[in-house]
Amino acid sequence: MYLYKSEILETTAKWGMKVSAGKKDLENLDELINARMSEGWELVTYSFMANSISAGQSAVLITFRKME
Repeated sequence: MYLYKSEILETTAKWGMKVSAGKKDLENLDELINARMSEGWELVTYSFMANSISAGQSAVLITFRKME
């Protein structure tokens, strides 16, 4: 049986822009994934949510799992 954990990571740039515009977002995503993996969580899925937090700001919904 698995335990699931979902997190929202806010982004500063819309994805699809030049990589340099979203470089900090990618660094934040890598840090989150690596931190959760070191805690035993496995990345299951992610979903980009355009302008979901407030006007002009987007987010990524990320779901992890680990064995109970």
